[in-house]
Amino acid sequence: MTPPDPAARRVRPDTPPGAPGLATATVDGHGVVTGWSEGARRLLGYRAEDVVGRSAGELRAERTAGPAGEGPGPCLADEPRWSGRVALCHRDGRRVEVELLAHRGPVDGGSAGWLLVSAAPREPLSREPGAPADRAFAQCPCVLAVFDTELRLVSANADMEAATTRSEDQMRGLRLTELIRHGEIERVERAMRRVLESGERLELETNLRGPGKSHAHAWSVSLAPLVDRTGGRQGVCFAARDTTAAQEARQRLLLLSEAGARLDSTLDLDRIAQELVKVAVPGFADFASIDLLTFLHRGDEPPAGPLREPITLRRAAHRSVLEGTPEALVDVGGLATHPRHSPTAACLIEGRAARHQVTESLLAGWEATDPARAARIREHGMHSVIVAPMRARGVTLGAAFFARHRTPAPFTEDDTMLAEELTARAAVCVDNARRYLRERMTAETLQRSLLPQGLPDLTALEIASRYLPSGAWAGVGGDWFDAIPLSSARAAVVVGDVVGRGIQAAATMGRLRTAVRTLADIDLPPGELLAHLDDLVNRLSSDENPEIGGAVGATCLYAVYDPVSRHCAIAAAGHPAPLVVGPEGTADLLGLPTGPPLGLGGLPFEVMETELPEGSLLALYTNGLIVGRDREIGEGLETLREVLSRPAPSLEALCDDVLRALLPVRPDDDIVLLLARTRALPADRVATWDIPADAAAVAEARRNATGQLLAWGLEETLFTTELIVSELVTNAIRYGRPPIRLRLIRDRGRLICEVSDTSNTAPHLRRARVFDEGGRGLMLVAQLATRWGTRQGADGKTIWVEQDLSPH
Repeated sequence: MTPPDPAARRVRPDTPPGAPGLATATVDGHGVVTGWSEGARRLLGYRAEDVVGRSAGELRAERTAGPAGEGPGPCLADEPRWSGRVALCHRDGRRVEVELLAHRGPVDGGSAGWLLVSAAPREPLSREPGAPADRAFAQCPCVLAVFDTELRLVSANADMEAATTRSEDQMRGLRLTELIRHGEIERVERAMRRVLESGERLELETNLRGPGKSHAHAWSVSLAPLVDRTGGRQGVCFAARDTTAAQEARQRLLLLSEAGARLDSTLDLDRIAQELVKVAVPGFADFASIDLLTFLHRGDEPPAGPLREPITLRRAAHRSVLEGTPEALVDVGGLATHPRHSPTAACLIEGRAARHQVTESLLAGWEATDPARAARIREHGMHSVIVAPMRARGVTLGAAFFARHRTPAPFTEDDTMLAEELTARAAVCVDNARRYLRERMTAETLQRSLLPQGLPDLTALEIASRYLPSGAWAGVGGDWFDAIPLSSARAAVVVGDVVGRGIQAAATMGRLRTAVRTLADIDLPPGELLAHLDDLVNRLSSDENPEIGGAVGATCLYAVYDPVSRHCAIAAAGHPAPLVVGPEGTADLLGLPTGPPLGLGGLPFEVMETELPEGSLLALYTNGLIVGRDREIGEGLETLREVLSRPAPSLEALCDDVLRALLPVRPDDDIVLLLARTRALPADRVATWDIPADAAAVAEARRNATGQLLAWGLEETLFTTELIVSELVTNAIRYGRPPIRLRLIRDRGRLICEVSDTSNTAPHLRRARVFDEGGRGLMLVAQLATRWGTRQGADGKTIWVEQDLSPH
């Protein structure tokens, strides 16, 4: 029956006013009745037009003032739901005791108010009392209830009573939406109606918040139609199981799986910390921070002995559900000191995770030891925190802090175990990164110590260089370079790349660089030098311990430039050809025949000789500069050519321009760049004479040398130079073959005397015996000179002697 007054139709549609045995009414926020059902009329005798618009408190048998004034008393308390027995006054004046259920929520088109429901006894579906099936229904280990064709509860088991905190009698006649007003209950009731209409079973997962619960739980709901023997539908069987624990366990497993995938993807300390807080927030906590001990970022070994208070940690990462991470006390990269008895210091010293429910007494204790951090916890309303130490392989690495202030549920013991597992996995990754960082820094330190600490000031070349280690996990490689002064004001530049990474590659690079310097010191031409270097690499490969590393391989480019003739001789062993920039500014790839990489053995290395005008630029590099993850070698070479063709104020600035154009954010390989600009000796600083193969020509050679020294103003070197010229020319006439040539070179702070002939027989230093008539000249030359030596050429040999002209 529908109430005659239109006001009575303002009852919510999910509580039909004509439901038999059920009285419903709606009350607004001021305690005024706004809706009245037919069941309410039968219960109390009042018609809708008699009640709607009046204060609900007038219906009480015992009038008490509620929070809103004259009203239904406890029904208007500040709770979302209220239930209990209430004495109401019937229209005929008698007292009616009813079980009342009140829900706070939107009524009358959305305004705030209350829905009042009074359950009335109803006859259950026929069943034999006391039968085993009846006991099984009551004791079934899940929430179980039967609803009739109007979706009103007929019977419920003990678990249903516990879930709703109401007895079966109190629930009988109520619909599910009248028992529970939170979560997805309306969705469940719609599903019940579909089951009733279709006659098919239905399974669904939903989130519901029962009475007295602070947050919604996950439920697995099964719905089945109830039919009689003729197939007629009598109602719906409702079965539900609380799957919150299982769902939380699945979430924890998913969280651990995600953490494993994220943390194992990097060996960077800060990146590991960032990935951990990304996993933790918001899936586990509302705020998380990772603090690491300061020795980690320095690459030092762990401090000996137990940690001592106060403990200083470096903030590696933090994350929050709030924008800007206002909970953080320090910025990422900042240092924070944790005094004795603070939560973080205590967990690090004790070595185990601690879970705290933040109370006033606990905060008061923290304020005494760490007032700033306690104030931040109080400010943001953190109600539950976990502090877990990061330890791996017996080494304490840092601490993780997790807090909840927006999530109402506090951390549980299972959450503590999850936090320990997360930090344990992160700690292993941090320790791996620490070991990698330590090895990388060792290899990089070794490599940098083996590379030139400073380039020499050369007469022949102006030099600028760059070396950058790779950012790859495997560590630094074996790229290297050098600039070597040679005899007669010449200079050599070399660039190489050893196969492999780490300490082994750095050690091999050191060996090869030392070998190149030794071979260059005896003035071997580029082709012969690479051949000797190839033999050395073969010997290193055969001597290599298989447990340490495999065969040794390398590439190398060696070039010699003569500032007198402006000739450059270059040979390459599997190395990229250099670029040459002429004085006009055009950069071109040198057409150099590239020989096999070092270590193959038995193959020749072809030498290319070219003339480089004064001011030409020679660019040597390794593969890491021109080849990248997203760049092919041709593209890299073209970019390098374009940059080198641009004008630059200096070679150092040009090096920077090249790196800006070609350097990736995280290079996959070591990078070496060596720029060499050619110089030429002026003609007035070189004097050359052809010497006839006659002993009488020695005196003429001394006179020519003396005249040139006087022209250069080097009178103090006359005696020594005459003696050196006399000895070298005499030996060339006696033991060499014509043509013979004498050359004096005045370099910066040096005087160089050279005698060349076409014989390949090189002199050697020996100590003359007492009665020997010869053999003392070369010994005397060696005593008077700063350096001396012999170099072989394609058409003979040259003996050179160098004197130091510096004031001291």
